[in-house]
Amino acid sequence: MRQTSTVRVFSLVLLGVVTAVATSGCFFKRGARGDYALAPEARPLEVPPDLNLPSTAGSAPIPALASAAKAAAASAATVASSQSGFTVSGSRDEVFGKVGDALAGVEGVTIASRAQLLGSYDVAYEGSNFLVRVVAVDAGAYVSAVDPRGMPATDAAATKLIAALKAKLAG
Repeated sequence: MRQTSTVRVFSLVLLGVVTAVATSGCFFKRGARGDYALAPEARPLEVPPDLNLPSTAGSAPIPALASAAKAAAASAATVASSQSGFTVSGSRDEVFGKVGDALAGVEGVTIASRAQLLGSYDVAYEGSNFLVRVVAVDAGAYVSAVDPRGMPATDAAATKLIAALKAKLAG
């Protein structure tokens, strides 16, 4: 008698667990979620990105302002005259290689790293750490010293190294 009641209790517990799992739906139901669960006519309209923009095929380009050209010329003049950089003729990649050779020839310069894609050398010279950066400009490539803040390096070591690089690359 005892064995029959144990089987009966076990059967009822098992039936209860199966019923609870079957009616909860969290395990067996894996239907669509979000907008895909809606009826097709109730879903939001999807428009390809190129159809959202107006066509500019027959339009004329916007001319540059004369004041913008003057400002660009003035900034180029101040960049060219600064003590933390100079312009060299040639492509950026050619000048980057020349700057690397020139840096190797300057006594006391330690090149910590070089990044040709960024056009920069991380150097240490006379107790100062800064970047020597090579950037493409209209007249060729602009070689400059940049401090850790991204501003032109104007300390004595940076200006001395830029002057030495200018002398080596001019000849």
